[in-house]
Amino acid sequence: METPMTAIEMTGVVDEQHRLKLDQLLPIPGPTRVRVIILLPSEPEDWDESEWLRAAASNPAFDFLKEREEDIYTLADGKPFYDQG
Repeated sequence: METPMTAIEMTGVVDEQHRLKLDQLLPIPGPTRVRVIILLPSEPEDWDESEWLRAAASNPAFDFLKEREEDIYTLADGKPFYDQG
């Protein structure tokens, strides 16, 4: 059985020696082992809109939206939006 984990979001820099340096001190006592997930910014040209939509549509985090109880809107709801720009 896996141990529940808590996420802490912080920013930092990877230096020339490939070491991660955080912008602030961690809010946890140490020494202790941690798991680290590194999120790198994507360049705008790396992902087009269809790739973002495909990733969102296949992400299991949004599976709850497929449940019948979540389908609460119809085509009769709301008003059409016409972009004037």
